[in-house]
Amino acid sequence: MGVIPVVGWTGGVIGGSSCHLLDSVCNLQTKTDMLVPARRGGYAGDSRHSPIDTEQVRIQNVGELSGRSAIVTGGGSGIGRATALLLARLGASVYVGDLRIPDETRELFSEQDISFRKIDVRRESEVAVLVEVATETTGRIDILVNNAGVGLVRPITEVSEEEWDRCLDTNLKSAFLCCKHAIPRMRPEGGAIVNVSSNAGLLPRAHDPVYSISKGALVALTKSLALCHSVDRIRVNAVCPGPVQDTGMMNADLDAADDREATRRQFISASPLAQACGRMITPEEVAQSIAYLVSDAAQLVTGTCVAIDGGKSLGVPPKLE
Repeated sequence: MGVIPVVGWTGGVIGGSSCHLLDSVCNLQTKTDMLVPARRGGYAGDSRHSPIDTEQVRIQNVGELSGRSAIVTGGGSGIGRATALLLARLGASVYVGDLRIPDETRELFSEQDISFRKIDVRRESEVAVLVEVATETTGRIDILVNNAGVGLVRPITEVSEEEWDRCLDTNLKSAFLCCKHAIPRMRPEGGAIVNVSSNAGLLPRAHDPVYSISKGALVALTKSLALCHSVDRIRVNAVCPGPVQDTGMMNADLDAADDREATRRQFISASPLAQACGRMITPEEVAQSIAYLVSDAAQLVTGTCVAIDGGKSLGVPPKLE
């Protein structure tokens, strides 16, 4: 088994020729002489890669978010709730905006000191207030997770103008509004934005074309803003999950089905790994990917769309023997 070099580590290959790959990975957080990218650009200890001064940053906890302010929209349930709770546990000051915050979620948020506010993310005035409130703690916004979303399963010939507006405004316009107001609060030090798209944004689906359009546009927004705001050191990425259990959209689909269990199995069978594992993706698994993308470990990751779909967007899965 080979060895792995680490960019920015001045000691060469980890452990020398006797270090196996597994040992290298397991020791990433215990090596005290390993350097990783500094938060404000460039590689620590190597001024050739950065026009500004950098400090040596040693690997301790790549998920450490203490002192940072984070906004999560659509945080009342599912992926948004899991993300808000995880970011809070990692030390961030978290502010959630959603139309509905269930009592159970309110209790969980209170335990983690997560602030929440009832807002309609389609209305710019309400988004502006959420950003303003979130800025009060640290004077800036470090993290924005655009998670608010709704589904729409209907042929486009049967979609009303109101349904089109509701889907596009919730899934796309809300991200635009949040980015518009949060980005100025991320300058000049930079920040991280994660848009929660869908595997439908990578591979359009015949049964929900308008939803697919909204999520595909969100992928385009992600890449465009990543390019535009790289000069501000603002990273913009997306996660594209599905099928995910215990979300408002998934529960609504299952509740509307004539045979709930058969429908659940159908969702699972569309994803190769989900089928092999016999389960859907969990909101917590998506939250872990979001936490990585907003952390210093992903300092030079931008414009990326992470498919968290068990291979669903790869194509038609093989049949299990």
